[in-house]
Amino acid sequence: MRITIVMGFFLPVPAARGGATEKTWYGLARMFAAAGHSVTLISRRWPGLADSETVDGVRHVRVAGFDHTRYLPVNLLLDLVWGLRVVRNLPAGDVVICNTITLPVWLRRVRPSAGLVAVMVGRAPKGQTRLYGDVARIYAPSSSVARQIAWKPGFGRILVTGYPIDWLLHAGSAGQTGRPVTIGYIGRLHPEKGIELLLRAARILAARDDLPEWRLKIAGPSGAREGGGGDAWFDALKRESADLGARIEWCPPEFDPGRLARMYGSIDVFCYPSLAEKGETFGVAVAEAMAASCAVVVSGLECFRDLVEDGRTGLVFDHRVPGPDKRLADYIARLVSDGSARREIALRGQQHARRFDFPEVSRQILGDLALLTRAEEKNPR
Repeated sequence: MRITIVMGFFLPVPAARGGATEKTWYGLARMFAAAGHSVTLISRRWPGLADSETVDGVRHVRVAGFDHTRYLPVNLLLDLVWGLRVVRNLPAGDVVICNTITLPVWLRRVRPSAGLVAVMVGRAPKGQTRLYGDVARIYAPSSSVARQIAWKPGFGRILVTGYPIDWLLHAGSAGQTGRPVTIGYIGRLHPEKGIELLLRAARILAARDDLPEWRLKIAGPSGAREGGGGDAWFDALKRESADLGARIEWCPPEFDPGRLARMYGSIDVFCYPSLAEKGETFGVAVAEAMAASCAVVVSGLECFRDLVEDGRTGLVFDHRVPGPDKRLADYIARLVSDGSARREIALRGQQHARRFDFPEVSRQILGDLALLTRAEEKNPR
């Protein structure tokens, strides 16, 4: 098959500045090429990256893009302009996989030679899928997102795939010692991620004298351009957490896959207390932590249900109840204080996360694309 993958307007591929979606489709593109398909990947032009090159069998085309903003209307306008730029660079093909919002609305009608149109919904849908009448397939990262997309009975063009992770890389990084027990968070540092909630829970844990020695490690980008809460918010957060002293370690974001995997491997209890009711779609960081044999604690967001079964592959705390910091502290304390239970949950979580390994998800998507293109050949528009 001739497959074109279109990324969003604000980050490059390879993921020089982070981005779960960029990392995901960079890996899948190489998998598709290794399976013998012709793959073109279109992403944002970036310093140090060629505008056009072929690497690992994938043809990269990089187009001038834009920085992401805080304002949805502005981002939608930039997404539209990006789509117009992308169309001029689309090769003839069998299928175009879009990681954009507006392009799937009109691409099939404007450039039919590019092939069938498929969409990966990387963020919680905000009604745009109602406009995707010409889209052959919508890939959903979780069952939660699939239910939000299925806006009418019989809307059957959805396939739940999850987000792929490099399971082998992360499984090979597991190396926790448990002395001291390391509690960790890796991801965007933004208020919606529950970082302040995690810090309040850490203060509750620090006041207890019945726990083994522990420390807290927090890593990720905080700048607004990278999707963080901004410098002022982050500086205030660090000042407010100064009372934790040597128990807390703030780490810069890590984008190198090997070093990032080793960072996961240094964590015993991975906590992802996200409060983003309408933002989270899957939890790539949670899946990577599970693969690295971390025992995970997550908030009660619906999107985590495909990943975490409470008490079996992780712990799920209710972030909506009064005093969620106390509830989170209790759940973390269970894993910090009981090494045997922590290791059992980590092992089951690691085994469960394997279903999201790149080869598994790649085979699923390629098999689906083959069915779609064969059906198109039999019944052309």
